[in-house]
This record gives sequence, structure tokens and C-alpha cells, in this order.
Amino acid sequence: MYDVMAIGNALVDHEYVLSDAALEETELTKGNMTLAGIEEQQQLLAYFKLAEIEPSKQAGGGSAANTMFTFASLGGKPFYACRVGDDDQGAFYLRDLHEAGVATSDKSIHAGGVTGSCVVAVTEDGERTMQTYLGTSSEIVADNVDFDALTQADWLYIEGYLAMSESIQPAMTQLRQQAGIHNAKIAVSFADPAVVKFAKDGLLNMLGNKVAVIFCNSEEAKLFTDKKQVKAAARALLEYCQIAVVTDGANGAVIAHQPNDEAEIEVYDVATPAVANVIDTNGAGDNYAGAFLYALSQQYSLPECGRLASEISAQVIQQFGPRLASQDYRDIAQRVLSA
Repeated sequence: MYDVMAIGNALVDHEYVLSDAALEETELTKGNMTLAGIEEQQQLLAYFKLAEIEPSKQAGGGSAANTMFTFASLGGKPFYACRVGDDDQGAFYLRDLHEAGVATSDKSIHAGGVTGSCVVAVTEDGERTMQTYLGTSSEIVADNVDFDALTQADWLYIEGYLAMSESIQPAMTQLRQQAGIHNAKIAVSFADPAVVKFAKDGLLNMLGNKVAVIFCNSEEAKLFTDKKQVKAAARALLEYCQIAVVTDGANGAVIAHQPNDEAEIEVYDVATPAVANVIDTNGAGDNYAGAFLYALSQQYSLPECGRLASEISAQVIQQFGPRLASQDYRDIAQRVLSA
């Protein structure tokens, strides 16, 4: 039995720390993810080398994978469907997940494929800007998905970046149908403003008639709903879900809840812990979703789910890389959930 089955892009993160001026030279959009071919990524890496900007960290990444890493570290049992190559990077990626307690399937390994990679540029204000070469992950199809895992899961978690992948859409429809048959609740993360801007139709396919939870940040929520205020956007998202979780950085998070169309809407404000020094926001939203979903699966109240998620994401942004040590997750949960 699994608590949650997730599906997302498999990427190895290569993180660089640079100035705003150096980031402008790359012509990447600050705070967004940009898809790139292998040649474009090689050009970016060549620029870093010429500018003598050395990588600070290599780690397993991918939005949903980070979320499942968080979920497993807190004590949950996740399964992750993805697509990697049968190369060294793919072996590193899957081993990293297994060691954290995230189950995968051999169906995720594509013979002859090249594992995707993500260049994460972190500026002095801690903002992360990404250029992603999906590699074989761009061709993820139904054959890479172990649908049997979903029959054993209470939740299906879908990464918004997959809205940009045409090849996965038939499998996405099949997953939603199977989740309905087996009474698995669905959670969707919008993942990045670029997804909402350029792949809204794909997001709508993920959401179907309605899902249990949507995770997004304030920019994504406003783009998706055309609302100017965070609370108004959170309320508008309830057309597509029962629980809308909208994060807004240091301003905290808004959780809007409407269990059915006739019920009154509940709105909760969850404060963000004060952080003196933001080092790296890479993975903050992924960790938030993983912690929130874990607490929700353990029947905690929505404000408690938000508090755990806020505490964990606040810790993540005070270090380089998108993941904490497993013991750190458990220590935070013990402190927050037992309070």
C-alpha cells in the first residue's frame, strides 16, 4: 500500500550562485523555468565556465520528486513514476529516491535515453531561475507508468510541468479515471508561472471536472484565475478543487476550502516563519506541497497542515538545494505537530 502515487519529470539539478547582472547575461526570465534543448543548455554551461561561475551543488531534483522526498522523509509511503535514461545520471537519480524511501518502477528506465537535467541559477536574493533540458523525460508515456501502484494508493499527485508534455496526456487521462475508480484523491501542483502562461490547457486536462487539492504560488494563482488579490484567486480556484493552497512567500499562505458546492467557503491564513537570510528558494514550493500533503494524509486540520508546510519550506530556503536531511524533516514535524 502507498499513501500517494506521484508522476513528474525526472531531473538532476545543477545549481549555480550568481549575481543579477550575470543572470541578465543568460537572458533567462528571473524566477521562471525555461525549457531548452541540449545545445542551449550546453551554451549556458559554457557561459558559466567562461565567467568562472562554478556549480555549488548537484542533487536529484524534479518538482514532484522533491515533493515525494519530503513526504517520505516525514514518514509517508510514496511511489514515483517518471522516465530516466539507463545512464549514470539516471542510476544516481533513482538511487537517491530509494535511499529516501520513495518507491519507483523499472518502467521508469528508458534504454538508450539521456536523463534530464536542470540548471538552477540562484541570485543573491535567493530567487531561483531554471533552465531545463528534459532529455528522455520529455517523452514520458503510459508505458513508463506503473498503473497498478495507483490501485494501492490513497492519493495521486500530479506535477504541473507535465502539462507541457503532449506525450503524457493520454496517460494523465487514464490516471484520473483510475483514481476515480479506486477512490484515490487527486492533488495537482501548478509548479511554475511558465506552466500557467504557456500550458493552461494541459493544466485543465489534469484538473478534469475537479480535484481534491491545488498547490500554487500567488503569481500562478493570479495568472490562472485573472484575479488581482491572493484571497480572491484562492476562492476562484475552488471552481477546480476542494482545497486551494496558495503560497505567497514572506506574506504567508492562504488556504481556501469548500468540501462541496453547497458548503460555505472557509479561508485560513497561515503565517510564514521569519527568515533572516534567504539563500535559495529552489524547492520551497515542492517541500510545502509534500509536507502539507503528508499532514493531510494523517488527518491533521488544514491550519496544522499549513503550519508544518510553512516551517519546512522556511528551513529549505535557508540552505542551498531543494531538500533537507531526512532527520530535519522529522524534527520539524515533531515540534510543529505535537505543539
